[in-house]
Amino acid sequence: MLAHDDAAEATQGEKVGLLFLAWTFLRIGATAFGGFMALISVVQTIIVDRRKLMRSEEMLDGISLATILPGPVAINVVAYVGYKLRGGVGALVCATAVILPSFFLLVGFTMAYLEWGEIPEVDRALAGFIPAVAAIILNAAWGMRKKALGGKIEIVLAVLACLLMIGVGGFYLTLGIVVGAGALGMAIFRPDAAATEAGTDPSAGSPGDGAPRSSAASWGIPGILLLGFLGLFVVRLPGLEQYPPAELFITFSGMSLMLFGGGFVFIPLIQEIVVDGLQWVSQAEFASAIALGQITPGPILISATFIGYKVYGLLGAALATFGIFFPPALLMVTASRALDQINHSPWILSALRGIRAAVVGLIVSAAIIVGQTTQWNWQTALIFSLTLLALVRFKVDVAWLILSAGLLGLLLY
Repeated sequence: MLAHDDAAEATQGEKVGLLFLAWTFLRIGATAFGGFMALISVVQTIIVDRRKLMRSEEMLDGISLATILPGPVAINVVAYVGYKLRGGVGALVCATAVILPSFFLLVGFTMAYLEWGEIPEVDRALAGFIPAVAAIILNAAWGMRKKALGGKIEIVLAVLACLLMIGVGGFYLTLGIVVGAGALGMAIFRPDAAATEAGTDPSAGSPGDGAPRSSAASWGIPGILLLGFLGLFVVRLPGLEQYPPAELFITFSGMSLMLFGGGFVFIPLIQEIVVDGLQWVSQAEFASAIALGQITPGPILISATFIGYKVYGLLGAALATFGIFFPPALLMVTASRALDQINHSPWILSALRGIRAAVVGLIVSAAIIVGQTTQWNWQTALIFSLTLLALVRFKVDVAWLILSAGLLGLLLY
């Protein structure tokens, strides 16, 4: 058995075939229903437990790093695994393969929606989706409260973020809330205190000091790309709207680097930009995109595919999807070289304490804004209440809840 384990560990790096990785993660992407933790669990089972291509400690390091970096946690972990096994090419292959099944499913759903969306039966089903989506988003915020709202200061930050988004809204306000919450986190939850909680000494050397040094290019090129994504997103180029494919990619690649905490955190930001700002989709279409994203395997951010297809067809769907997933994965791979230093930085821990509290408020505001897109009556309240009850009390899978809400919409409206 020991010899088998040694041989398996020896298959790390260049000896792990790209075709094997592509096929393995394609199957994972086609079956990983149930949210990002379900997908990560499948990766752990196949890569660590069965194939023994990585150690459990390495996987835990990757999950830990993914939770404090922007972007979808599950895809970031997949990119990390691919990078550990076959470098940058492995990260690209694994991340692409795990997304493809959801991408093609959502393209099909979107084509059907845009073709049949005006049929009364479809409209009634979609009317059932909206209160269910609002309940799902609200439940996500509730689930984050224990880790994000540890004291009165965090609760105040969350409430202020929620009220500002509901009362004022806008992309720059969203950006200001995140940056401001991070700055307040550093000021209020001082680095010394954060380092004490994390069990680290800020004056100590980086735990990764013994790691091999990386070349300047391996840091510089990804850094320039990531700064470019952010810069083009924040400072909009004049006349960009005349080139929808470029605008789609710039918008989604920039958004992907803005918020932390997983897919639900992105909902208020995406909503502000693509619904209220750029007006690419209506509020009802946006809620439908979130609902359709919930019934596919993989991450909720695959909803970007719907928006991209609505704006510019299949090319738009591909660009929006690539934009929402690629930059965070690139950052994840780049940050893996300084894993311990980033993971235990007292300044990052302090900033994230403030950001996570504000993020809970942003998610609550997203649930309220989505809920405002429909007319509330007893049918709407019933679907909302039943969905929330099924989530909190019985832990029903989200995909089944979305389908059930659509059926209730057909029956009740």
